[in-house]
Amino acid sequence: MEENFITHIGTDESGKGDFFGPLVIAGVMVDENSAKIFKDLGIRDSKTITDKRILEFATQIQKHAKFSVIAIGNPKYNELYKNFGNLNKLLAWGHAKVIENILEKNTCEYALSDKFGDESLIKNALQTRGKGIRLEQMVKAESDIAVAAASVLARATFVQKMKQMELAFDCNFPKGCNNIVKDAAAKFIQKHGKERLIDVCKAHFKTYKEVLQ
Repeated sequence: MEENFITHIGTDESGKGDFFGPLVIAGVMVDENSAKIFKDLGIRDSKTITDKRILEFATQIQKHAKFSVIAIGNPKYNELYKNFGNLNKLLAWGHAKVIENILEKNTCEYALSDKFGDESLIKNALQTRGKGIRLEQMVKAESDIAVAAASVLARATFVQKMKQMELAFDCNFPKGCNNIVKDAAAKFIQKHGKERLIDVCKAHFKTYKEVLQ
């Protein structure tokens, strides 16, 4: 473990680029002990891990660290997006919220998030507890163990929520945003009608208008 390790909160999100499914934001507070456990387990950026492994890692993260996860389902996501009018502002609200949730019962002076917009966005979204925290945003922040753990937790929740959606609607919801996704959206409309599409997708994606036409 590196010298002068600082206990800190890492935050990351999952589902941002997926037409179907929720936006999930997670925060994980890592101390020297949990950082060592996570590194020994092989926890890293969730984009490099299979879904099966991610779900196994998520259990270990929840066991060894303080965490917070916010899953914003599609109806709520579409409502919030209208209110914020901007994805980065919505993301900043979510990142600030998970930091605040962890600080409710824990003391921490430093937080790190993956860079997605102007740094002031998260800082401005922080409430009373979070105002005193030193917050940084970094490109490829998943190289940090706390952010990597948050990315795994966010992805695990996203995967679980997508499975629940598939069971609830008896439809296949592919990840990403491509022609396979468009085909799945067309099939969903055939089965459940146009007006229900907003319940399972992010309506500000241009895919939404394309599929409805």
